[in-house]
Amino acid sequence: MTDMLVFDRAAVRRHRDRAAATVGSVSDILEDAAERLLDRLDDTTRTFTRALDVGGRGIVAPRLRARGIETLACDLSPRMAARAGAPAVAADEEFLPFAPASFDLIVANLSLHWVNDLPGALIQLRQALRPDGFFLASLPALGTLAELRAALTEAESEIAGGASPRVSPFPDLRDCAGLLQRAGFALPVADVDEITVLYADPFALPRDLRAAGEANAVALRDRRIPPRALFAHALAHLPQRDGRYPATLRLAMLTGWAPGPGQPKPLKPGSATASLAEALTKPDQT
Repeated sequence: MTDMLVFDRAAVRRHRDRAAATVGSVSDILEDAAERLLDRLDDTTRTFTRALDVGGRGIVAPRLRARGIETLACDLSPRMAARAGAPAVAADEEFLPFAPASFDLIVANLSLHWVNDLPGALIQLRQALRPDGFFLASLPALGTLAELRAALTEAESEIAGGASPRVSPFPDLRDCAGLLQRAGFALPVADVDEITVLYADPFALPRDLRAAGEANAVALRDRRIPPRALFAHALAHLPQRDGRYPATLRLAMLTGWAPGPGQPKPLKPGSATASLAEALTKPDQT
């Protein structure tokens, strides 16, 4: 476990507990993200029998069960876990309670970005997979909510003479595949999928974030009540597109496999039997 606590996990749990009653109002966005992630299951010929849904907010587990996959759902919030239907448990992603090799598929859709020790959580998830088990995850990547972050920073600097963190820090896409590799996943892949939501009312954006359980849980956030004019000033100055206010969700889509005996492995350095120069100078045989 890292000594650097970026996020207040108790606040994350409270936010998700409250959001269990409101998350249905943003189901369209969550379903879109889930479908984009689960589409990657169709790219493999493997058949999965037992899955773990990590933090799917009642969206992912029913879709996996509809595919005929026995699915256990877990969430930091007991109330949010219950939305997935039985079987479901409350579990902390930083201290997972599952035995090694319990699942052949793990899906974590928009649920790992409030974890302090992400490499440690990924290691635990990989250990919970059977050999050759498949891991699917989506994370908000750098660039997500960039419009809101910039507007809030500018507004608070003007009103209060400084700015505190009000939007969660997100990882760079370039780092995501490296995180999977560091956690021991084989064949790690990270690509990006972008969703832009257009709002007629800019004040609907923070309402949707709270409804989804995505209120600010940064440990160093300013705990004081913000100036009354802050959000009104910031939201009124959000950029517009065709008369609407865009909110960008830049999702890092991660896939990796638990190491297994049948997987292809990279060649050892220096084991090639022909040089690149020979390949480039060999005459065309066709």
